[in-house]
Amino acid sequence: MDIGISKKDRQKIAEGLSGLLADSYTLYLMTHNFHWNVTGPMFNTLHLMFMGQYTEQWNALDLIAERIRALGFPAPGTYKEFVRLASIKEVEGQPKAREMVAHLVAAQEAVARTARALLPVADKANDQPTMDLLTQRLDVHEKTAWMLRSLLEE
Repeated sequence: MDIGISKKDRQKIAEGLSGLLADSYTLYLMTHNFHWNVTGPMFNTLHLMFMGQYTEQWNALDLIAERIRALGFPAPGTYKEFVRLASIKEVEGQPKAREMVAHLVAAQEAVARTARALLPVADKANDQPTMDLLTQRLDVHEKTAWMLRSLLEE
């Protein structure tokens, strides 16, 4: 395979993208769980907001996994791999709506940190497609975290 990026650099980038995929999948699952289980006075608002978020996240999973494949490496795709690679931990039980929002803020910020940490690696390897993907994901996760944080203000 010769796409102008060394195998060593492609492997480093694929490993970083695997962590991003694991974090993104964990966030997707958390958001979908909260969509199903939210209750309380903000039910309709949060139910719809969470649906928009998990739908966007679902579509992003494929983009991340396909970039890993384009770099010549297998994409992780099992819960066991995701648990090992993710920086986000699962939420146990059924938190109240406000706690759900706080968990999602933390998870959105975690995905942004994971994406941002990979930018210098992709930049050094002159990997513009990965940098573009990371920039797009950063934009989505930072904006979503901001919108969720606004719900926590009094």
